[in-house]
Amino acid sequence: MVFNSLDFLIFLPIVLLVYFILPKKIRYMWLLLSSYYFYMCWNAKYALLIFFSTVATYISGIVIEKVKQLPIDSKQKVLYKKTIVAVCFAVNLGILFYFKYFNFAVDTLRHLFAMIHVELNVPAVDVLLPVGISFYTFQALGYTIDVYRDEIYAEKNFLRYALFVSFFPQLVAGPIERSKNLLTQLSKPAKFDFDNVKEGILLMIWGFFLKIVLADRIAIYVDIVYGDYLTYGGCYLIIATILFAFQVYCDFYGYSVIAKGTGMFFGVKLMENFDAPYFAVSVAEFWRRWHISLTSWFKDYLYIPLGGSRKGKVRKYINKLLVFLVSGLWHGADISYVIWGMLNGIYQIIEEITLSMKERISKALKINRNAVISKVVQCLSTFVLIDITWIFFRADGFRESLEIIRQMVTVRNFEILTNGTLYECGLSQKNFMLMLLCILILLFADFCKYKKIKIRNIIMKQNAVCQILIISGSILAILLFGIYGLEHDVANFIYFQF
Repeated sequence: MVFNSLDFLIFLPIVLLVYFILPKKIRYMWLLLSSYYFYMCWNAKYALLIFFSTVATYISGIVIEKVKQLPIDSKQKVLYKKTIVAVCFAVNLGILFYFKYFNFAVDTLRHLFAMIHVELNVPAVDVLLPVGISFYTFQALGYTIDVYRDEIYAEKNFLRYALFVSFFPQLVAGPIERSKNLLTQLSKPAKFDFDNVKEGILLMIWGFFLKIVLADRIAIYVDIVYGDYLTYGGCYLIIATILFAFQVYCDFYGYSVIAKGTGMFFGVKLMENFDAPYFAVSVAEFWRRWHISLTSWFKDYLYIPLGGSRKGKVRKYINKLLVFLVSGLWHGADISYVIWGMLNGIYQIIEEITLSMKERISKALKINRNAVISKVVQCLSTFVLIDITWIFFRADGFRESLEIIRQMVTVRNFEILTNGTLYECGLSQKNFMLMLLCILILLFADFCKYKKIKIRNIIMKQNAVCQILIISGSILAILLFGIYGLEHDVANFIYFQF
C-alpha cells in the first residue's frame, strides 16, 4: 500500500475513526495492528523480519536497563552493556546484510578472486528486498544506543515499543525517528485536535503535489532519456540529469511530508526531514538540509563514535569519508551508490581544506561572500556538484554512469532547445511547461522555508471560508494535473527500494 493509492485513501480514514473511538489506553494497540497491516500489504511474510528486529532490540533495551542496576563496578557495567549492544547490532545488521548486501558481497569477492585467476563458486541468494528494511532497522538500533547512553528509558511495554518501530506513516521511507521524539509521544496519546487535522491536510496536499504532480511527471522524461541514453545523448542527458535532481527531491520530500501530515492526525509530530536543500551554499550545508534524519543518525551513531573531529584534521577527514561511504552503501548494494557517497564525502573534505584559501581570495578581491550575487553563485555551484553525483544514483550501474558523463561532456545537439524535439521524450510542450511552472512553485515554497516563513501557518490564520477554498482548490489542481489513472501505474516512491 502506497500513499498515492486509492487503498490508502480508504485505509487512513478507517484507522483514524476507530483510533479516536477507542479508549486512550488501548489506542496504541489498534495503531500497531494497523501499522502491521499496512506493511503486510507489500509482503505479509516479511512482517516476521520487522517483528524479529523489534524483539531483538526490545530485549536488548530491557537487559541493558537490568545491567545498570547490577551491584558491580562501573567498568564491568560498561563492558556488559557494550557486549549487549554489539550482539544486538550483529543480529540486526546480519539480517540486513543477508537480504540487501549478500549478493553484492559475493559479486565483489568473485571479481576480486577473478583478478588472481581464481574462480569463486558461491550461489546467489534469490530474495526480494523487504520494503523499508534499512529505515526500521536503523530506527530500532538507534533506540538501543539511546538506552545504552541513558538518553531514553527502556520501554517495558512490548506492544508500545513495537508501535515505535512500525508506526506506519514513516515505516517504509522515514524519517528515521529518534526514540526521544516518537516513543515518548506514543506513550501519551494526544487528544483529537482540529488544528492538527487541518495542518495534516495541508501537509498531505503539499506532499501529493510534490509526488503526483511534479515527481511523477518529471519521471516520464527522465526514464525515457536515461532508459535509452545512447540515443538521447548530450543536451537530453543534461536536462534529464537536472530534472532528476528535482524528481528525487520531490519524490522523497513528498513522502516525508505526507508521513508528517498523516502523523499530525494522530497528534504525533514527526521530525523535519528536508529543509530547502537546493538553497544550500555548500555541500556540507546541503547534507545538513537533505534527509536530515539519516544524516543526523550517522553523525550521532557513527561519526562521533569514530572520533568525529576530536582527533585531528586527518582523522576527521577519514571519519567523514567513511561515514559517506557507509551512507552510499546504505542506499544500495551497488558500487555506483558507494561512488555517490564517496564523492559527497570528498566534496566536503575539499571544501574544508580550501575554505581559508577561498576566504583570502575573496578578501583580496574585495568579494563579499554574503552578498546576494555571491550566494547565488555558491548555491548554483553546489547544485552542479550535487547533480553530478545524482548521475551515479540514477544510472543503471557504474559503467553506464561514466558513459552518460562522457556524452554530457561531448554535447553537440544544442538544436533540441529550439527545434521542438525536446518535447518528444514523453512530455508534450504543455506538459513540459507545466512541469517547469511547478518547479518554480517548489522553489518559491522552499525559499519561504529557507527564510523561516511557514506558508501553512499563514493559511491556518485565515478565516474558515478562505481555508476551505485553498484546500479544495489545491485538491482540484492535484486531480487535474496529477499523473495517475488508467495510463499510469501507481508509482512507488524512489526510497522504497532502500
